[in-house]
Amino acid sequence: MGQALSVLRDTFGYADFRPNQQAIVDGLIAGKDSFVLMPTGGGKSLCYQIPAMVRDGVAIVVSPLIALMKDQVDALQANGVKAAYYNSSLSSESAKQVLTKLHNHDIDLLYIAPERLLSQDFLMRLNDINIGLFAIDEAHCVSQWGHDFRPEYQRLSMLREHFPQTPFIALTATADEQTRDDIVQVLALQRAEHYISSFDRPNIRYTVLEKHKPFEQLTQFMGKHQGVAGIVYALSRKRVQEVADKLQQQGIRAAAYHAGLNADMRANVQESFLRDELDVVVATVAFGMGIDKPNIRFVVHYDLPKNIEGYYQETGRAGRDGLPAEALLLSGAQDMVTSRRFIEQGNNEAQKRIENYKLNAMIGFSEATVCRRKVLLQYFGEERQDDCGNCDVCLNPPEVFEATKDAQKALSCVYRLEQSFGMKYVIDVLRGASHERILSRQHDKLSTYGIGAEYSQEQWSAIFRQLLHRGLLIQDISNYSVLKLTPAATPVLRGEQSLELAKPRLRSKSKEKIKKSAKYADIKYDEVLFEKLRELRKKLAVELDVPPYIVFGDATLVGMAQHKPLTEEAMLEVSGVGQVKLERFGKDFLAVIQACSVT
Repeated sequence: MGQALSVLRDTFGYADFRPNQQAIVDGLIAGKDSFVLMPTGGGKSLCYQIPAMVRDGVAIVVSPLIALMKDQVDALQANGVKAAYYNSSLSSESAKQVLTKLHNHDIDLLYIAPERLLSQDFLMRLNDINIGLFAIDEAHCVSQWGHDFRPEYQRLSMLREHFPQTPFIALTATADEQTRDDIVQVLALQRAEHYISSFDRPNIRYTVLEKHKPFEQLTQFMGKHQGVAGIVYALSRKRVQEVADKLQQQGIRAAAYHAGLNADMRANVQESFLRDELDVVVATVAFGMGIDKPNIRFVVHYDLPKNIEGYYQETGRAGRDGLPAEALLLSGAQDMVTSRRFIEQGNNEAQKRIENYKLNAMIGFSEATVCRRKVLLQYFGEERQDDCGNCDVCLNPPEVFEATKDAQKALSCVYRLEQSFGMKYVIDVLRGASHERILSRQHDKLSTYGIGAEYSQEQWSAIFRQLLHRGLLIQDISNYSVLKLTPAATPVLRGEQSLELAKPRLRSKSKEKIKKSAKYADIKYDEVLFEKLRELRKKLAVELDVPPYIVFGDATLVGMAQHKPLTEEAMLEVSGVGQVKLERFGKDFLAVIQACSVT
């Protein structure tokens, strides 16, 4: 392991391995298969990048996203690693150059999409190449149980037949038990060592708000995140464009990113975001971002995600550098109805059951009144005994109220309407609305008409959602989402069972005083020096035509602003500064630190 540790320190600039990394690296160097489940930002890439540099031959890295390949190769090359990617984005001449390097054994890591790897021509080409290992990134794409199943990934099963002696490593950040078993089966990893790291990302703060005037909620949240990088996810292209346009009108450096834009526009948006020329990208969840940008400080879900795996992976794009980050989810009843309707349109009954199960788990997370991190970790089979202290429920425990009478009003109204109407209509009757639909049906004559006038539409929506979540009501998706009573409603209606519900959260109630001047207010560092280091980093990045984080990430700049190294030896002690980057950038950064120390 001496050689691996030297690579970790000299090439990547890290003093020690993180939990599980050393065992994975050691096993892969020794030629053993590995299955790795590690959270986003947990250091998965190093688990195969270091063995690729130590073992003879080239490491073939399978990745589903072209953009992610480019990011990772740029970062590796900045550290002096011989890495390349081979995909459709390359010109004919560039592709030939990569293949020449491959045959000349001048590449340590080659990133490639599964379709290109499994083409007959490329597989034949690999017969003449010494392959050190295969790394299957985003391995959950293999499984039909996974949240992002891709049929082309299942064909990777043939790799074992072609290369029976080559070690394989499968890596993912999001996989429940069924998905894990599927990955092992499809990729023939029965003899693989399993490494399951904690799913916990303690630097991310999770907050869920009841959706109410969502754009106002978004702008209120972004008021404390000015000038930092963030992603806003929405479920439709139309909404993505609307939100991006509104943010631009407010003077925020924002842009839309969705499949309706042409490839050049998407590439420009992504490149601008990577280079810190854009602060906010508004994107469709399904299309994904595939961005390896470490300094994303927040992720907002403008609409309810379809499953916890997707939510976890998308929020995991924030705070990859380990510095404080936030995840805000706006959860609305209509989102749930839309998602269920979409699921019911499918023809595969087994797949529909899986998707409904996953959606129910997502709804359960959004309506939790206990530590959200506990709920999230429990979904992935990880138990946590103590509350996290870094989610909205822990920081501001929900207020509960005696809701038996309110529940009886709601359930009675559903009953009086003969269980034939959706939530919005039932609430209109409860609140005594006098629109034509109610009057023409004479529902203004019902005993429940107007008995809930003291509550707003939003308050009643929150009550109904909790009644649905607790199983007292169901929505009939096949029949316009009409509300129906369940047997569990009977004892509440009869007064045999009391009920407490949580008051809805419509806005963040965090009582923390936000320190606007500091980007990372929870950490003590020289803010003036940090900004000067950022200016230098930007200047160097422009000269090199690379994103700023390729030079150094924010976490490394914070380390410099904390410890203020004045010599090259001291600079090497800062996490993220390796020998290659010290030689390339060390003098410039030391000069800025020394100048600030004098003043």
